Amino acid sequence: MANNKSSKKRVEIAERNRLQNKSYKSALRTLMKRCFTACSAYAEKPGDDAKATVQSSMNAAFSKIDKAVKRGVLHRNNGAHQKSRLTEAVKKAIEPAATAS
Repeated sequence: MANNKSSKKRVEIAERNRLQNKSYKSALRTLMKRCFTACSAYAEKPGDDAKATVQSSMNAAFSKIDKAVKRGVLHRNNGAHQKSRLTEAVKKAIEPAATAS
C-alpha cells in the first residue's frame, strides 16, 4: 500500500493509464476483427461494396494502430506486426477474387 502522498498519486495515475490503455487495446481488437470479417465476406462474395468495406475497415484499423503506437499503448514493433497481419489478410482476400473475375 502507498505510504506517502506522491506514491498514492502514482498509484492513481497508473490505474488511470491502465484503464485508458485497456480501452485503446479493446477498440483496436474490435477494428482488427471487423477488418478480418470484411476480408472473409469479400472472399466469399466479391463486389465493389465489399471491397470498399475492406478498404475502409483496414484504414480505420491502421489509423487506430498508429495512434496507439504514438500514445505508447503499443510498442512500435507490435504495431508494425499487427499492420502486417491486416495487410496480409487483405491481400489474401482480394487477390484470388481479382484473378477469378
